Amino acid sequence: MELLNTLYVTTQRAYLHLDHDTVRVEVERKTTLRVPLIHLESLVCFGDVLVSTALIHRCGEDGRALVFLDRNGRFKARVTGSISGNVLLRRAQHLALSDPGKTLTVARNVVAGKVQNARQVLLRAARECADGDDTARLRDAVAALSVALERLSTANDLDTIRGCEGDAARVYFDSFDRMVRSDREAFSLIARTRRPPRNPLNATLSFLYALLLGDCVAGLEGVGLDPQVGYLHALRPGRPALALDLLEELRPAIADRLALTLINRRQLTVKDFETHPGGAVLLGERGRREVVTAYQKRKQEQVRHRVLDRLVPVGLIPHVQARLLARHLRGDLDFYPPFLSR
Repeated sequence: MELLNTLYVTTQRAYLHLDHDTVRVEVERKTTLRVPLIHLESLVCFGDVLVSTALIHRCGEDGRALVFLDRNGRFKARVTGSISGNVLLRRAQHLALSDPGKTLTVARNVVAGKVQNARQVLLRAARECADGDDTARLRDAVAALSVALERLSTANDLDTIRGCEGDAARVYFDSFDRMVRSDREAFSLIARTRRPPRNPLNATLSFLYALLLGDCVAGLEGVGLDPQVGYLHALRPGRPALALDLLEELRPAIADRLALTLINRRQLTVKDFETHPGGAVLLGERGRREVVTAYQKRKQEQVRHRVLDRLVPVGLIPHVQARLLARHLRGDLDFYPPFLSR
């Protein structure tokens, strides 16, 4: 399994077209970038970006993801080629949805992974914190998440599992401000708001979650699973429920840590955000570039995967987890092992 690059195009009115086996990016009729297709796993276009028909066809033929987001990172469309993967795996995925025991096992382990990873984020922040009051509050939150994990271990229905997840998320986000060390007043979370985000920290988290969700969809499709058939999130038309399941366990370790790093190192400042009518706060042009560049670098970093017991690039974690889930659904693994950060 090879980690290739993702080409993020944020410049408005940019034009992408196929030039032999190369993607050529033009802005105002001037070539600004050439990238060999062999080096690209996917292309992500933000806002008003034009893509030639020939390039769309080539991406579909090669199985290369072509994703369209609005300027603020919200998903709009994904172009894919013919359906691939093992039909027997997809049948097993659908049958598992009718098996309460298997559904509960997957949902419980996904939430357990999320809570444990959130707990690790808080523990790490508590160790690095210089303020005694902040440290105490963070350790209280860690203890509360430990209690949530104990409750989760005995949960025997989806509503209880979702209730444990909701309670743990409230504890975690109530403590999030304590992990912000730079310009805390401007980057106060206050409360988690998504549609639309109401402050810079919410805007950063939502943007990163959108990027990570795209990688979760790609990972699931890569092994032949249907991203819309999930176990924790309810099924709705057009909703990538299984990708959202996978996102839950990964976002504390990948997206949340990166958001805190960008803010605490002052790579993002309040100048990188725009306030729109109605109170929506969104990343501006420079802020989006900063985040996607940092996200791409983060994907190249290696972490030890506890199940594989070897170093794996962060960008491959959604793909590895998708393979582990597929093995569980096929009956090769007794349970689905979530990704746990250190």
